[in-house]
Amino acid sequence: MSLTRIHNLSISLDGFATGEPQSAEAPFGHAGERLHEWMFTTRFWDAGGTAGVDDAFAQRHGYGIGAEIMGANKFGPPGWRDDPDWKGWWGPNPPFHTPTFVLTHHPRPSMEMEGGTTFHFLDAAPAEALEIAREAADGLDVRIGGGPTVVRDFLAAALVDHMHLVQVPIVLGHGVRIWDGLEALEETYDIEAASSPSGVTHLTFTRKAGSGT
Repeated sequence: MSLTRIHNLSISLDGFATGEPQSAEAPFGHAGERLHEWMFTTRFWDAGGTAGVDDAFAQRHGYGIGAEIMGANKFGPPGWRDDPDWKGWWGPNPPFHTPTFVLTHHPRPSMEMEGGTTFHFLDAAPAEALEIAREAADGLDVRIGGGPTVVRDFLAAALVDHMHLVQVPIVLGHGVRIWDGLEALEETYDIEAASSPSGVTHLTFTRKAGSGT
């Protein structure tokens, strides 16, 4: 069976994966781009960027992915559901290049974009959404793209096989935390840490044998 994976999810030292409030002008709220600065200097993001620890981890984001699941707050700012012309943050050629499933309580018709991305809008629980995405992935893996609430829901439902978090040395103080309600998560995963000269720490969580669903 295909794996369910999370990649390049940045969190602050106090566990927040986004700030608040989110808006069209501030997709990550008061966090701005501070959680993602480590990525902007890599070749993964910019062909003129650096190769190294950060780039090696970032590049794993796309390998073997056949579908993505994301939350409504990743697809757009508050109010996007009332805008029939909103097609996401990414322009006509989004970076996913796979079937991409947006979890929302207000489904709309699917949107076929350039580059192989088609957005599908689902009102579904994590297990049902994953089953649909796996069928669309056609044997490849499914990436849980965020935001943090969706990631937390899939972790709580024991549906994540591999997770890559990037702990960034900043303190946000408030926002949306990744860890709430996930006590003893470490008992389910083998965890490795790799420090980078950029100051971030890459944490990988791999489900222990026999602990899957």
